Parts: sequence; C-alpha cells; structure tokens
Amino acid sequence: MENKLKGLNRFNLIMGGLHFIQAIAVLLLSDPERGVVPVTLSFLKFDQTISKLLPASEQLFTINLAWLVALFFFLSSMAHLFIATVYREKYESDLMKGINKVRWFEYALSASVMMVAISLLSGIYDLSSLIMIFFLDAIMNLTGLAMEVHNQGEKKIKWLDFVIGCIAGIIPWIVFGIYVYGARQFGGGDIPTFVYWIYVS
Repeated sequence: MENKLKGLNRFNLIMGGLHFIQAIAVLLLSDPERGVVPVTLSFLKFDQTISKLLPASEQLFTINLAWLVALFFFLSSMAHLFIATVYREKYESDLMKGINKVRWFEYALSASVMMVAISLLSGIYDLSSLIMIFFLDAIMNLTGLAMEVHNQGEKKIKWLDFVIGCIAGIIPWIVFGIYVYGARQFGGGDIPTFVYWIYVS
C-alpha cells in the first residue's frame, strides 16, 4: 500500500505540473481579440410611452473564454499540488476511509467554471443564470462527497445524495437544450458544430 501511495503522490505532482503548463499555454496561445463574450443583467424596465413593464438587459462586462479555460486548468493544478504536498497526510488518511474530499471540492469549482464557459458558448449571457448554473453544478459535485460520507461503514448503499446530484446536474443541460432549440427555431440555427460536440462529450 505504501508503494501505491507513493506512486499516487508522484502522479499528483506530475498532473499538477501538466495542468499548470496547460493553463499557461492557453493564456499564451489564445487571441485576446477573439472569444470575448458579454455578461449581461436582465431586468424589468417601465416604458412610459405604453405604460407597461418590459424586459430589458444591460451589458455589465465582457470576458474572454480563454480565461475560463485557463482557470479550469489552474484549479486542477492547485488541487493536485495541494494533495501532493501540504494536504498529503490527510488526503492519504481519507483515502483509507474511502473518502476523497479535495476531489469533490475541486470538481465543484473547476467543473462549474467549465459549465459557465459552455453556457456562454450556448448564448447564456445573463449573470443570474450563470450564477445558478455554476452553483447547480457545484451542488451536483458536492453530493458526491456527501454520498461518500453518508455511506461510511454502511452495508447497504444510500442513493439519495446521488439522486439529488443527478437532478441538480441535469438542469443546466436542459437549459442548454432550450437555448439550442431557440437558436435553431428563431435565430437561423447558426450554431458552431463544436458546440454540439461539447454537449455530446
């Protein structure tokens, strides 16, 4: 077992370095003029002409998708390096109990960042929607941790955490599907092919 743990630690160090290199490469190779998308705020605005509340939106800022991709790799790198160094003893102790806390917290952050990037690619620019998608995905991943904790020493597996996680995780994809449908039906259907490949993968 000791040799396995040493090998795992070496693997985490290597992956931490590789993810860090990937993050730097994304930032260096990306074009700052491309992949820039708006983040907006939707609200109601009173139109005095017709005396009626109408939907409106305002652009808050723009963000380069490459930054989100780089952040994804940075978070993965930090998690690998964290468990390979300062958190190694606790990490290996948890593994002996069948728990990997750092994995689920890292997934809750990195995977949620990637979901925000996919949301922006799908045309979801509203800040409130992006926040909800981020935290729904984070909840999905944290229920993985909850399942590990709640099934400690149990002979019969409890699946409630898994079910809750699946529900939280499927909602963003349903929203993506609605946006794709809207683009095809009302926006001319001009959706880049790679977006479909992201959904499939």
